[in-house]
Formats: sequence, structure tokens, C-alpha cells
Amino acid sequence: MKTLIISPTYNERKNVAQIIHEVFSRNPDHHMLIVDDSSPDGTADIVRGLQSKFPNLFLEIREKKDGLGKAYIYGFKWALARHYDFIAQMDADMSHHPKEIKKMVELLKEYDVAIGSRYINGVSVVNWPIRRLVISYGANLYSRFATGMPLKDATGGYKVWSKKVLEAIELDGIKSSGYSFQIEMNFRAWIKGFKLVEHPIIFIDRTIGESKMSRSIMFEAVWMVWRLRIWRIFGWNK
Repeated sequence: MKTLIISPTYNERKNVAQIIHEVFSRNPDHHMLIVDDSSPDGTADIVRGLQSKFPNLFLEIREKKDGLGKAYIYGFKWALARHYDFIAQMDADMSHHPKEIKKMVELLKEYDVAIGSRYINGVSVVNWPIRRLVISYGANLYSRFATGMPLKDATGGYKVWSKKVLEAIELDGIKSSGYSFQIEMNFRAWIKGFKLVEHPIIFIDRTIGESKMSRSIMFEAVWMVWRLRIWRIFGWNK
């Protein structure tokens, strides 16, 4: 059973070596794919320099910065073309600790998608200002109300997918690319009847580099959840 870990990057020169070392120190048999959006800071050069040390490390470079969701879609298609059984997605800034991957892969013996959840056991977030925590927690309440999904953390980006889920989801039909990408992917899996489970994690906000969150990304999520609700009610996606 082959597992691939996908991490999209854009200007992660200060973090990418650490996440790669952490992944392979804990999961030496897994494979890792860095999807870099032509980072001007030399992120890809660091990854290339580590490929001789880690033969299971792969690098794909996209022509331009084009959104987190599209980077993941690129990675998912890459994984399916190479017949990986489990596909993990995680941030490259160490906010998602690689030690949880093995536990989430294990959950796929009974479930189809394992979601690293910040809110399944209360609130497990470190280094966030209260304003951002309120926005994130509120966004998840809003998502749960609008879509009907029984998830405490629908916006989290740390997940492991069974191959059959990504094969069933129409990846070319994904509408969102930013913050709402996580919600839409979860929704598409849930609406098709796959079993989703939340695994408690501790989310530690990045200490190096800058967040990619923006106001436009949040507004996209506000409208996306109602589009998904309409899809659920009427059975079409527009």
C-alpha cells in the first residue's frame, strides 16, 4: 500500500527542508511530492538539493502562483496517475506535524477520509491571535449550518484520502481554490457517501514566513458554502 504526502509551496525556503526531514524521519517508506508554484525565493532549489538524500522525494513546478486548491488538484492527479493507495495533504510550514500521518493512514482501514481536526476535542490551536481563532471557529460553525456536513473542522488542510475517494470526486469540477477548497472537497466526498472521520491534532501556526490567507479567500468561502447547499438540495452544481 503506497502513501504519498503532498505539500504545495510558494516562498517556503525557510521551512521546506525542515518539513521534508520531519516527514522522512517519521515515515521513511512514504513518498513526498512538493508542488511548487515557481517560488522566486528558491524553494525548489532546496528541494532539488535534498532529492539525492531522499529518493522518495519528488518535485513538480507549476508555471505561476495559481491558488492552493489548484496546486492540490495537480498533486492529486499526479498521485492517481501513479497508483498511490493513500494520499495525504499537509502544509509545508510545520503547522501540520508529520507525526500524525501514520495515525490518519491507519484510520483508513475503517474510513475513507481522515481529517486532522483542530476542533474535535475543544480547541487545539497554538500561536493564533484570538481574532483569527474566532474567525476560523465561526467559519466552521457557518459551514456546518449551511452544508449540513457533520464536521467540526471542515476548513482544515491536514487530511489523508483513500484513492477511491479522489477517483470518485470530479477533480476538474472543483470550483474553489482558496480557503473554501477544503470545504468543497470534504463536501464532495460526504455527498457521495464516503465515510469521513476527524482525528484530533494540535495546530501550531507558522513561526517562519508569512500566511497566505487573504480577505478575498475568506469571501470566496462565504459564497461557496451556499453554492454547496443548493447543490445538495437540488442535485446540481452551478
